[in-house]
Amino acid sequence: MISRWIGWLRDKQSGSSAVELDALERPLRLVLDLLVVMTGPLRHDAKEPWFAATELYGRLAEARGLSAGEVVEEVQYLRELLVIEIADLFVALPVRHQLPALLRISRVLDDAVTNATVGYTDALVEKMFSRDGVPVTTADSVQELLGQLHALEAEARVLRERSAG
Repeated sequence: MISRWIGWLRDKQSGSSAVELDALERPLRLVLDLLVVMTGPLRHDAKEPWFAATELYGRLAEARGLSAGEVVEEVQYLRELLVIEIADLFVALPVRHQLPALLRISRVLDDAVTNATVGYTDALVEKMFSRDGVPVTTADSVQELLGQLHALEAEARVLRERSAG
């Protein structure tokens, strides 16, 4: 699913090259890993890392030069991919569980859209204030954002291990 999401991003290739699309694989994988946890029994424990990861995704979108609407579109495409990929699983569920499962995933993705938009907006405002109103992405700011991934990936790994056994 990650390769399809990156392929779609590459096909539409909007924004600047401040963040290479290949560098987005880690944050996209993190979002997907946490999405799995957010729809399971550890969802309450995963809320903070989920918020941080999706906000980071929004900040990276701002660094890529996207508009707020494009951030929403990218997360909505994840929703579309998920519906296609896990449709068979929904059909296999008992009828009374199908809609609640779909609604839970949808609610989690709605939060992702909101958090990514917040991250995008915060990054844009910070950039405007720190650069005297001149929005210029620097390599340092992009590297700082990518550096935050390590801690979030470690949290996601712990949550995955806890949910597995």
